[in-house]
Amino acid sequence: MESEKIRCLIIGSGPAGYTAAIYASRANLNPVVYEGMQPGGQLTTTTEIDNFPGYPTGVSGTALMEDLRKQAERFGTAVRYGTVTEVDFGKRPFRVQIDGQKEIFADTVIIATGATAKYLGIPSEEKFKGAGVSACATCDGFFYRKKDVAVVGGGDTACEEATYLASLCNKVYMIVRRDVLRASKAMQERVLNTPNIEILWNTNTKEILGDEYGVTGAALINNKSGEEFEIKIHGFFLAIGHHPNSDVFKEFVATDRQGYIITSGKSQMTSVEGVFAAGDVQDPVYRQAIAAAGSGCRAAMDAERFLQEN
Repeated sequence: MESEKIRCLIIGSGPAGYTAAIYASRANLNPVVYEGMQPGGQLTTTTEIDNFPGYPTGVSGTALMEDLRKQAERFGTAVRYGTVTEVDFGKRPFRVQIDGQKEIFADTVIIATGATAKYLGIPSEEKFKGAGVSACATCDGFFYRKKDVAVVGGGDTACEEATYLASLCNKVYMIVRRDVLRASKAMQERVLNTPNIEILWNTNTKEILGDEYGVTGAALINNKSGEEFEIKIHGFFLAIGHHPNSDVFKEFVATDRQGYIITSGKSQMTSVEGVFAAGDVQDPVYRQAIAAAGSGCRAAMDAERFLQEN
C-alpha cells in the first residue's frame, strides 16, 4: 500500500477544514486536505448564503466553498479527493487510511468532517432540497419572509427553529408525530405562546409537493385517525437532528452520547494529544459556517503550537 508522511492532515473540506488549511499553510505546516464524500460540506447544498461576513449581496454555498478552497491552495495547501476509511491514533505519527488504498502518517490531525442532517427519507425531500427543503432555519429562513412554512420535529431544535421562523414568516406549521413535544418546558411555552405557530399533532409527512419553482405544499396524514390532508407552504424545514460524521474516529477520540467529538476547554484539542476537531463534528449548538470557520482557525493554531512544543 502506498504511504506518505506529512506534518498536518486535515480531514474534511467545509468552512472548518478550509479555514484550518489557510492558517496551517500560512504557518508552514504544509497541510494536506482530504475532501471526503461531499467536497465543500453541507453548504454546497444551500443555494444562497446571506449571513457569512464579507459577502454584502450574498453568495451561493458552492461559490463560498470554492473561494475558501482557492485561498487555501494559494498558500500551498494540497487539496485531494478521498475519504478516510480507517484511523489509528494510538501513537504518533498517526496512521490514517484513505479509501483503503493509501496510508498517511501525520504528526497532527484536524478532524473537520462535519455533521449530516437527518431526513425523513421520502423522495421529494431530495427533489426539493435547496428549493424549499432545508435543514437550517437560521441559514435559510430569511428567504421565506411573510410566507407560510412548516417545521418537522418536536424537540428543542424544532421549537427553536419554529419560533425563529415565526418572527419572519406569516405562519409556521409544526408537524409533530406524537401528541406531546419533547422539548424543554421553556421552549414548549415559547411555541405555545407564539400566535402564528400552529402545531399539527400526531401528524406525519407523506410527501412534499411542488413544481419547477420549488415547494408549494405538503401532503400529511394524521397517524391516529388516518385522515389525509394538505397544507400550502413555501418552505419545509427539517429539525429532527443531525448525525456528526465521527464514526470512524470513535475508537480513539472521546465523543458525547450523540457522537459529537469532545474538545478540551477553549481549545480544539480532542482526548488524543495532537488530534484536533473543528466545525459541526464537535459543535452541536451553533452549526453555522462562520462558527465552523472560527473553530478551524483555532484548530490550526493549536496544531502549530503542539508541533512547536513537541
